[in-house]
Amino acid sequence: MGAIPAQRETVTRACDAPARDGGHVQARTTLPGSPLSPGSARTLVRAALADWAASGLPGTEHVTDRLVDDAVVAVSELVTNAVVHAGTEVELSCRLEDDGALVVEVLDHHPSRSPRDGGLEAPYETPEYGRGLRLVSRLAESWGVTYRTGAKTVWARLPAEDPVAAKDDIEAYAEERALERGLRVAEILAPEPQRAERDRDWLNRGALSFLAEASDLLAGQLDENLVAALAGQLIVPRLADWCAVWLEDEVAGRWGYPRSGDTQGGAGWAVDGTAGTGPRLARVWHGSESLIEELRRALEKEPPLPPDNQRTGPVPYPWPGEALGARQAHGTALAYRLVAGGHPLGTLVIGRADLVRFPDEVTGLVEDLSRRVALAIGAARQYARQATISRVLQRGLLPGAVAEIPGVASALVYEPYDKGGPSGDFYDLFPAGDGRWCFAIGDVQGKGPEAAVVIGIARPWLRLLAREGYRVADVLDRLNQLLLDDATEAADAAARALAGPAAPGDGPQTRFLSLLYGELTPFDGGIRCTLASAGHPLPLLLGEDGEVHTAAQPQTLLGVVEDVTYTSETFELRSGDTLLCVTDGVTERRSGSRQFDDGDGLAAALAGCAGLNAQLIAERIRRLVHEFGGRPPEDDLALLVLQAE
Repeated sequence: MGAIPAQRETVTRACDAPARDGGHVQARTTLPGSPLSPGSARTLVRAALADWAASGLPGTEHVTDRLVDDAVVAVSELVTNAVVHAGTEVELSCRLEDDGALVVEVLDHHPSRSPRDGGLEAPYETPEYGRGLRLVSRLAESWGVTYRTGAKTVWARLPAEDPVAAKDDIEAYAEERALERGLRVAEILAPEPQRAERDRDWLNRGALSFLAEASDLLAGQLDENLVAALAGQLIVPRLADWCAVWLEDEVAGRWGYPRSGDTQGGAGWAVDGTAGTGPRLARVWHGSESLIEELRRALEKEPPLPPDNQRTGPVPYPWPGEALGARQAHGTALAYRLVAGGHPLGTLVIGRADLVRFPDEVTGLVEDLSRRVALAIGAARQYARQATISRVLQRGLLPGAVAEIPGVASALVYEPYDKGGPSGDFYDLFPAGDGRWCFAIGDVQGKGPEAAVVIGIARPWLRLLAREGYRVADVLDRLNQLLLDDATEAADAAARALAGPAAPGDGPQTRFLSLLYGELTPFDGGIRCTLASAGHPLPLLLGEDGEVHTAAQPQTLLGVVEDVTYTSETFELRSGDTLLCVTDGVTERRSGSRQFDDGDGLAAALAGCAGLNAQLIAERIRRLVHEFGGRPPEDDLALLVLQAE
């Protein structure tokens, strides 16, 4: 690849959605500097081109499947380069011109690092940027870099007409020469003999399609072990005879082995695996499954030791000949450091028997793949961290066990909409002393960390006030004041600092809380129930005769009005009476324009449960709610059934 093309000035646009600009159709978005951004960019480009084509906008008549695929590959390369080497926010824009050409621009805020030409690099020194931009230059009619104060933009113009099909005789001759030089590479890239047409297709587009498909496969994985397994299956046998993936201990943040200067094996690799915990051999893959276990045992004895720098490789790795048998006693192995966002994540090792040296084209292709593997591992670990934090938060926000009340059978259904994040719904059922039991079911306005702050305050205070002997109405009064005071705002601000900038519309209203709170006191012949509803769906009481009526009066949400005074109602639950408490995930379950509770739908459903025990009632209501809409519920769902025995 030659020198970087001359700069090309573009017009800065401020729109965030597809629009018409100077007669051209355009889409623009800002992506974070995270491993998830390349996948988001690919999705955006595909969706934008599909939407434009469906709308019949000018220029879309020239859009072909080939142009869409090329655009996805080019955008993926440019965004990946920006994420890996700049680490800042990335601004992506796509513009469709009237002749069907697509112009893509990727802007980052680290202009001091420019893409480098990889043509003059020494063997095994494939540059960080060169390979990806070489793919872009292969697909693009023209491309270049534009520098401005505090920003760098890499752009590419992808023609509607296939540049390979439209090349002239001089280009055809040059490509034939390149094909002759690459026939040896084709033997390695594919395990079986191929005709010249297939070799030509691989050298022209096979590698590009391979990388694009690999990116899509890896980007959809949320488990780092599955990423390692996919890497092995992508590489073997197309690019190598065997492959191994080590993953570094993220908690330790270091390898635990002596540095290369302290080892006896040389070449930067450890000989003895007893010096520390070291990396974990997550995956070993060989074209012959009978050799996998023996190869694993040999590789575990010689884990890779990374160099002091964070070069992504490749570097030589000792050949495990004894584990592979006489037929594969000699060969070449290379190790690639897996680095994403400046953090070392592990090492990828490939090996090929009876080979003195991997061709540069193969080493560059595997390095491209290793970058994608590293990004996928980073994304999987980020997801795992968030899921772990969410599970810990969720466990802390909900009771470890639901109390058993003498003379009362209870049943609970709790289904958070986002299984990976804290829910806005919560419940509690606990003893309050002096023969009293209290229950609560609530819903916070908002989700995630903001909701967790409110629930983390409300649940402990409910228990504390109840055990201090406060009446039901007094508990709501004090909790309402608590949600309005400065201490809660400080906690809310702390949660936002941890979670990042607030989304549009988020703010103090996320401290609003709807709550149904009650107290149960058993006595001879029944259960005395005192409860109050603060902006919450009203509880329903099912009598033994099958009649249903509401058991409370509507009152104001908690955390809204400072001088509000709450009241409560008291009634008795006799044998067979059932109290149903739900959140709005039940009452507002949608089916088209209708809601589940339209026309007293919830009361009708409860009336049909006459004669059932608490567990069967809870399960039947849950099933009816799920069956009401064609899609899965789009909100948290919680319901509590209390039945006098």
